[in-house]
Amino acid sequence: MKIKKISEFVFELQKEGKMNVSPLLFLSDELMQNVDAGSFEQLANISTLPGVQSVIGLPDIHYGYGAPIGSVAAFDVNEGGVSPGMCGFDINCGVRLLRTELSVKDVGHKIKNLMDEIFKLVPAGVGKKSKLKFSRGEFMNILQGGVQYLIKKGYGYDSDVEHIEENGRMETDANVSEKAISRGLHQLGTLGAGNHFVEVQAIEHILDKKAAKAFGLFEGEVVVMIHTGSRGFGHQVATDFVRILNERHPEIAKSIPDPELIYAPTGSKEEEEYFDAMKAAANFAWANRQLITHQVRRALKNVFNVEAPLVYDLAHNIIKRRKHFVNGKKKDVYVHRKGATRAFGPNEPEVPKDYRSVGQPVLLPGSMGTHSYVMVGTELAMKKTFGSIAHGAGRALSRNKATSRFTDSEIIDELKSRGVYARSASKGMLSEEAPEAYKDVSEVVRVCEGSGIAKAVAKMRPLGVVKG
Repeated sequence: MKIKKISEFVFELQKEGKMNVSPLLFLSDELMQNVDAGSFEQLANISTLPGVQSVIGLPDIHYGYGAPIGSVAAFDVNEGGVSPGMCGFDINCGVRLLRTELSVKDVGHKIKNLMDEIFKLVPAGVGKKSKLKFSRGEFMNILQGGVQYLIKKGYGYDSDVEHIEENGRMETDANVSEKAISRGLHQLGTLGAGNHFVEVQAIEHILDKKAAKAFGLFEGEVVVMIHTGSRGFGHQVATDFVRILNERHPEIAKSIPDPELIYAPTGSKEEEEYFDAMKAAANFAWANRQLITHQVRRALKNVFNVEAPLVYDLAHNIIKRRKHFVNGKKKDVYVHRKGATRAFGPNEPEVPKDYRSVGQPVLLPGSMGTHSYVMVGTELAMKKTFGSIAHGAGRALSRNKATSRFTDSEIIDELKSRGVYARSASKGMLSEEAPEAYKDVSEVVRVCEGSGIAKAVAKMRPLGVVKG
């Protein structure tokens, strides 16, 4: 494949064969060296699909199921469709940030107490069930009402809703399988395993004073980042529809370069069914992070007697229907973000009113033990990437390679040497998530800033982390 350098941080995968568009790559020379050939091939495959308008690779790009993680693809709603593989199996895996108004000095030696309290209140690890019980009827109300239903039940503050993407709820009839319901019913309020975490961080540097002030952040402040998704429920929704689409549309599976890109074509019954079920999974994920927030707030109250307002919550794996400019013309498109996060610029109506003058907060977690960032979306992102940027550092080593290279005890010692207290519920999980298993998040941030699709607002260092 031929790759042309357009500018310092933008490359083009040149169109050839059956490709309908030339994918854009937001990378540096350094990051380009670490992208596997399979990711480029996956972008090229997506660009052959009907109705495709744009395909984008972001600086955290790495190989995934059908579509690479760290990619965006937009399809004309009249000619394309919606694809589970291009959304991801952990639907609305996402991240949120709470601010505490505590300073690092306030926390001091109590960080261990806080992390132990969070570990006690938030079930983490494979197969762990929620400490919060909901009936089947309540569960269905959560699938349809998302965070807004939970707020009415006392799980959070009214102000939380306006600081969540989509206000924590997408309109849906929640027509999902019984298997999905049975998998999800006891998982609300659980962290899961893999790269999911609750991390207490300290703001080390403020990089954009105006945006930081709007977001309520200050240098030295302690914040809490929560990263998890739709657990077994979302995975089952995706699994169900990959099977359904292959059964009902074998002609599509045969016609596309990779069967993992199977899609529900525009105008089909399956388009409506999958999009509705995906929204239910997205609502589950927002509700899941809201319930974890409820428990984290309890922990903060128990240890420090403080509140913890929500800065923002956003999705990584999701499909949105929205009008965007494509080649100078406004089009109605399905934007698939997979391992990519929304980054809307100033004055966009979807941005909360108290942030609208500066733009939407964007949260970029680093690897465990390294820095994370708060960024802000830009007008250029709206023009170039459908208002999207990277969702984090992105993996550099597979989980198998990481566990063969590191041990949990080594990682605990390494984190301790960096002043980070770690708790994990599953053996081998810390080694899977070793800092060295991820790309350099500062280089990802440099590309996002250098290409103009986001601006850095604050840089945080970890104090303590709970992993699944």
